[in-house]
Amino acid sequence: MGKKITKYLLILLFVYLSALILTQSRRSADLALEGLNLWFSRMIPALLPFMILSGILMGLGLSDGFAALFSPLLRPLFSLSDSCLYCIVIGFLCGFPMGAKVCAQSYEEHRISRREATLLLSFCNNIGPVYFVGYVLRLFPVSHPGAALFAMYGIPLLYGICLRRTLFRDVAFALGQKQKARPLPSLSVSSLLQKMNDSIQTSLDAITILGGYMIFCNLLNLIPLHLLGETSALLPWCGPLLEITSGISRLDWAHRMTAFLLLPFGGLSCIAQTYSCIRNTDLSLYEYLFHKVVQTMLTAAFYALCRF
Repeated sequence: MGKKITKYLLILLFVYLSALILTQSRRSADLALEGLNLWFSRMIPALLPFMILSGILMGLGLSDGFAALFSPLLRPLFSLSDSCLYCIVIGFLCGFPMGAKVCAQSYEEHRISRREATLLLSFCNNIGPVYFVGYVLRLFPVSHPGAALFAMYGIPLLYGICLRRTLFRDVAFALGQKQKARPLPSLSVSSLLQKMNDSIQTSLDAITILGGYMIFCNLLNLIPLHLLGETSALLPWCGPLLEITSGISRLDWAHRMTAFLLLPFGGLSCIAQTYSCIRNTDLSLYEYLFHKVVQTMLTAAFYALCRF
């Protein structure tokens, strides 16, 4: 019975959205074009180079060596292997959805266990610092940028440390334990070019799918615009919840806190992008969403306490 209801609701949603696209063709075209422009101007320059580089590093078996550079700082905090630390570093440096992508890829290649991947996915898939500093803080300048940076990155990091020492304390790794030796592929010019070619092809496929999510989720703004009207007090929340970048770009200064509160959650587009990265694994999207909601609530509490 439940499946039938879901089926009919999805059909109704499809018909409703199709009708809106047909009757509001100008607005739907503008929203789709906005999503396409954001993908081309924001996502591709910020994300594609990291996707390619990460693919090459993992393909050549050099990712653990890269993570070892950060191990003096991160291993005492997490007591995890270099393969896990690589996911943390890439997740925090590169942003959505690279954290999810490297977690899923490392899990699929048996570099980390499912339990480790679940822990990492819970806190290392966040808005990237280049995006946050270069776009969000320029759009909405704040008097205390350090507080904003702590809310975006300090809270997830502390949350991950707490999870590691409570719910995930069963993940076994003794401090100082030797890493499992992995056979390195031949580091010849031909192997480098082959891994580069494979990484570029895989990255282009992935980022094309992510662009589709951005365009589609931005197009969904037709629904709240039609149901609520352009003057509704709820409308500023709907845009970022559907597609975070376009949503916050339409906010005025009076609603800037909406942007800072919803950035940790990421919105439907980021959720869909995360699902795209983990769909071939048995990692749970629902667990991921639970942790994102908790971190969003912690961020809101932090902003309330410091009167940001």
